Amino acid sequence: MNKLKSLLCGTAICAAGAVSAADLEVTHWWTSGGEAAAVAEFAREFQEQTEHKWIDGAIAGGGGTARPVMVSRIIGGDPMGAFQFNHGRQAEELIEAGLLRDMTHVAEAEGWKDIVNPPSLLDACTLDGKIYCAPVNIHSWQWLWLSNKVFEDAGLAVPTNWDEFVAAAPKLREMGVQPMALGGQSWQSSGAFNVLMATLAGPEILQKIYGDGDADLAGGEEMARVFKAAEDMRDMVQGSNVQDWNQATNLVITDKAGGQIMGDWAQGEFAVAGEVAGEDYTCLPGLGVHEVISTGGDAFYFPVTNDPEIEAAQDALAATLLKPTTQVSFNLKKGSLPVRADVDLAAANDCMKKGLEILASGNIMPDVNMLNTEDTNNQLNDLFVQFFQDTSISAADAQARFVSIVEDKD
Repeated sequence: MNKLKSLLCGTAICAAGAVSAADLEVTHWWTSGGEAAAVAEFAREFQEQTEHKWIDGAIAGGGGTARPVMVSRIIGGDPMGAFQFNHGRQAEELIEAGLLRDMTHVAEAEGWKDIVNPPSLLDACTLDGKIYCAPVNIHSWQWLWLSNKVFEDAGLAVPTNWDEFVAAAPKLREMGVQPMALGGQSWQSSGAFNVLMATLAGPEILQKIYGDGDADLAGGEEMARVFKAAEDMRDMVQGSNVQDWNQATNLVITDKAGGQIMGDWAQGEFAVAGEVAGEDYTCLPGLGVHEVISTGGDAFYFPVTNDPEIEAAQDALAATLLKPTTQVSFNLKKGSLPVRADVDLAAANDCMKKGLEILASGNIMPDVNMLNTEDTNNQLNDLFVQFFQDTSISAADAQARFVSIVEDKD
């Protein structure tokens, strides 16, 4: 038995005794090039560090497609061994229905309360004092990714903030280059809008609107300016003609688009393509306006099972996900930040270092998924995918619909 197996068996992980190895089906929506490379690190670490086997259950199409499939299986009595959701409120109903395991025993045995940073990540896994998930990374949405070559070819300096990016758009159009890439999935539209809100109006505005349901603020002047910026963005994204987020990222990588608002997971795609941060592409945290990052990300949950072998494998996976070597190997490939601050990230690239610096400075905000229910997020998805695709919808009309969603949010 290797060193880590010995360590695991000194904790509650081996409380079941001589339980046989198990095949553990793990479902997730990580299917792009960078994501697949990252999740392969989880599978490798799990199989090297335990006696169990990772059975990959990737579901293409992103979270919006995968989550209903996962929920349907769990409710229908055909649960997987473990599944990925985002930090926040997405799993609340499954927990309340008694369908997910309480993993507090693993968290206590592994000392998660002492190592998970920021603590809000573990708080997002906690309901009524019990811990139901293993947080694995910190993902932030508030990034603008830019192709250096596009701007060099245009005879322009690479933008350092949102206003400079908008000002460069007409020149890029003249050159036949797509100014800004945006995929057709609805969550991309709402996510980009939320980035505009958090960076141009400020994170406190976003938190008051989504966290406190402040409808007056949602209809006020600060948000009117955000909707005007969204209108500028709508002009810039016309002509993207791609669906998936990584297809939009590829337009930047191949110098067919000037930039893209997307979370830090885009780094994984740049890495797979052999692009070098600071040389081939530039990343602007907070759109170069307000350097703040949200501390959302991904976590793994574990459905209730009557099979002690599966339970033992679930416990072993939960523990493995937060081990130092796992955190480093996975997050370097994923482009996300680790959930523990005591790991060696000397190999981090220029953009990851920027994220680590912002995290250390405390310029952080809660992820939208921690503030909104899935129902509210779906309403926002519908609103903003329509707004970015239909130029007949005015900024004022979109803001009025936005206010209605905020007024009705639970």
